[in-house]
Amino acid sequence: MSKPTVYAIDFGTSNSLLAAAGPSGAEAPIPLDMKAREQSILRSIQFLSDDGGWSFGADALESFIVGATRGRFFRSMKRFLPMESFKETRLGNQVVKLEALIGVFLRTMRERANRHYDTDVRRVLLGRPARFSEDPAADALAQERLEGAARFAGFEDVHFCPEPVAAAHDFKNKIAHDATILVCDLGGGTSDFTVARLSGGELEEVLAVGGVPVAGDALDGSLMRKKIAAHFGADVTYMVPFGSNVLSMPLPLMERLCSPAELCLLERKDIMRFLRDIKSGSVGADDKDRMDQLLTLIEDSLGFQVFEAIEDTKRALSSEDKTTFRFEYPGIDVTETITRAQFESFAQPTTTRILENLESTLVSAGVTPKDIDIVCATGGTTRVPVIERELVARFGMDKLHRLSSFHSVIQGLAERAVALA
Repeated sequence: MSKPTVYAIDFGTSNSLLAAAGPSGAEAPIPLDMKAREQSILRSIQFLSDDGGWSFGADALESFIVGATRGRFFRSMKRFLPMESFKETRLGNQVVKLEALIGVFLRTMRERANRHYDTDVRRVLLGRPARFSEDPAADALAQERLEGAARFAGFEDVHFCPEPVAAAHDFKNKIAHDATILVCDLGGGTSDFTVARLSGGELEEVLAVGGVPVAGDALDGSLMRKKIAAHFGADVTYMVPFGSNVLSMPLPLMERLCSPAELCLLERKDIMRFLRDIKSGSVGADDKDRMDQLLTLIEDSLGFQVFEAIEDTKRALSSEDKTTFRFEYPGIDVTETITRAQFESFAQPTTTRILENLESTLVSAGVTPKDIDIVCATGGTTRVPVIERELVARFGMDKLHRLSSFHSVIQGLAERAVALA
């Protein structure tokens, strides 16, 4: 088989994959992380140690959680792409742009693929959400930044494909008859939809593409916001020196606490000083203890571990009616019983946005739920019971087909990349 000439990359909020294509066709996703349970999946996390060494995926997790090395931990970097306010961050004495942070990650993927194939590929097809943002300017900024990151990584010819369209390409090989299909790709950061027609085993026409920049991370954030954040000062009240008004914890800070990606931004020195001032001026009976827990959470960079525990809780509620969230660490002790009904109530604003966009995508395609022959569901968030129930209510259980939660997009991207080879 000839060597590949183009890479397909699914750079995800939570996980990333790479496959290759060449004159002889598309290939399967390659192993990117030899320490991972599924070696083709590289978790979208990276760690920069204080001595300047980068690590990624399972190595980053090991360095951050069990290693003795201090440094900076990054996760869900894709979430920052449409945020005009997030331009750069300081790493030691250097100011590093977002494109370079993500570019380091993509460069590592490219270098591992080059070693795997013993070649040097400079062309890439990148998956992108249907919408990075509902603001067209922010959406365009996100793609521009992702292209900049790809060029930082060493790619010279950069192309894009909507991720749900790629998933539709993967699914076309699984059925032989003509059909109108709906692809629901609900991952960690975005919920994407594609309505397409299949004919003769080929993707004949894409009727509509839609999406919203909320998905699994937003569901996790709703659990944090409604049940866990109170243990970390969300309801603290305080007074400033020589002041007479009782103030509440600023909402923007608590919103960062409730975002898996943005929690790390609370580590800024000015924010930490402000939080210590709040602790000093707190007036509630348990407020100082809760502020101590928040300061420990931030100072010891425990956000990743807390949201992993929240993710475990969300998964448990997919099969159980009730579960217990627990997080223990020196200086932190949080226990909360959570029911599935509570979670679904907390998640309603997010699920409503997702389902409203699904319906608007059908309208844009000029079809109704009855016109859809097959619903292709991919991404872990499609397995959340409230989402699955709503899909079944609209389309029927017999139309619902599960695609690989991790591989359907990358396999479709690889097929699309053949045209560039």
